[in-house]
Amino acid sequence: MRGSTCAAAIGFVLLMAAPAVAQLPPGVYAGEHDYRLALAGDYALDPSHTAVLAKISHIGYSLSVFRFDKTEATLKWDPAHPEASALSVSVDTASIDTPVPDFAKELAGAGYLNSAAFPKATFVSSAFHQTDASHGRVEGAFTLMGKTVPLTFDVELLGAGKGFMGHPRIGIEARGQLKAADFGLPPVLGATVQLVIDAEFAK
Repeated sequence: MRGSTCAAAIGFVLLMAAPAVAQLPPGVYAGEHDYRLALAGDYALDPSHTAVLAKISHIGYSLSVFRFDKTEATLKWDPAHPEASALSVSVDTASIDTPVPDFAKELAGAGYLNSAAFPKATFVSSAFHQTDASHGRVEGAFTLMGKTVPLTFDVELLGAGKGFMGHPRIGIEARGQLKAADFGLPPVLGATVQLVIDAEFAK
């Protein structure tokens, strides 16, 4: 009796320790860490599952995080030849948001992003470089307030797969840096603007 009780207790502990498997609805597939599972073709950004963040120094104390809420992008994806892929992104600069009350309107104004005169920031890729199965670099041209500079994003694959509703998906996180002075941004923003983009694309 004592042995069977001990075995039952061990089994219960192992059961409780086992990770739960998510039960997805029919036709919905979780992303996997394999870029080849996103079929070749044209993809569009899913804005409901995308975050475009800019991080700048708050006068040396911390990083202030700004979010842009309106973004459009297209991705031409070829898992057999990732280097042949192409990306085009457009961000509505007036859609900037920040937890600081009333500061977003000032950031969109003439003293910072001047969104009335330059409503869009854009990125157009020129080269894709795969470094391993889940990482790569995307080079391209970034344009803000009428000025264009080269920009490279370090990209990590977060998941790829069948997606849902018959639309395969691919999700990534991309990180890059800009020099504030290249665009005439005020020195109060610091020397460097860090860009962090989490995005899902649906075929």
